[in-house]
Amino acid sequence: MMLKVARVARFLGLPQHSQQLCSANFGGSARQVGLPSGVFGARTHRAAVAAAATRGAAFFPEVPEVPAPTLEVQGGAPFPVRRVYCVAKNYAAHTIEMGGDPKTDPPCFFSKPSDAACQVSSLPYPPLTNNLHHEIEQIVAIGKGGSNISESEALSHVWGYGVGVDLTRRDIQAEAKEKSKPWDMAKGFDFSAPMSVLVPSDKVANPLKGEIGLKVNGETVQCGDLSLYTWSIPETIACLSTYVELCPGDLIMMGTPDGVGPVKPGDTVEGWIDGIATLKFDVK
Repeated sequence: MMLKVARVARFLGLPQHSQQLCSANFGGSARQVGLPSGVFGARTHRAAVAAAATRGAAFFPEVPEVPAPTLEVQGGAPFPVRRVYCVAKNYAAHTIEMGGDPKTDPPCFFSKPSDAACQVSSLPYPPLTNNLHHEIEQIVAIGKGGSNISESEALSHVWGYGVGVDLTRRDIQAEAKEKSKPWDMAKGFDFSAPMSVLVPSDKVANPLKGEIGLKVNGETVQCGDLSLYTWSIPETIACLSTYVELCPGDLIMMGTPDGVGPVKPGDTVEGWIDGIATLKFDVK
């Protein structure tokens, strides 16, 4: 009987001292460790093992497997995405069109879920909005981490670049702003950051200058230049790294030029940055 008790205790994965307690004291100790009454009494060995298996399943629920988000890379292995940071109002004209003052507004950061970053040819129109807006942006992929990074060293922390769209449920955002509530759900929904392939930094001639633009159904609706940021890439990395430690796998969406506007099901969206990358998707 003592051998059966020890086997059941081990089957449950109980700590060594609990196994010894069960072996020494039989039924009374079974109750102490939370086993069904009678396990070590009149039940047969088979019934005891079945009860232990049931109890063991309760102790050890199956842990779900969650795939980590990744982005395709030009000519290389996928880039793992850790976090997605966004810079708000980083073009003077866009700051003005959104009601801000580019001369006084400091960098403003927010985040999207890591799996919002996606590479799709067909993008589902999100629920709970009637006013989905496009915002074309440069993507900066971090390859070397750090805190309090200096502007002079900032570009050495960059792994590569791309182009993406910060999709925004503008009606939800406007309502949240009016009520002084967070507007996470206006920015951080499924498929809210479609992106191009990432291009290694050594294959980008000049990440600080070049045309950035977006077309809807073939018509150019946004067009700017990377040199017109209020806060440059080095300045942005230096500032953001005072708030958080940047790590490999982090993405920074650098802000959008003016001309943001709605997209609807049936629209085709195309984005580009000269010398870096392009992307294209249909809204379904």
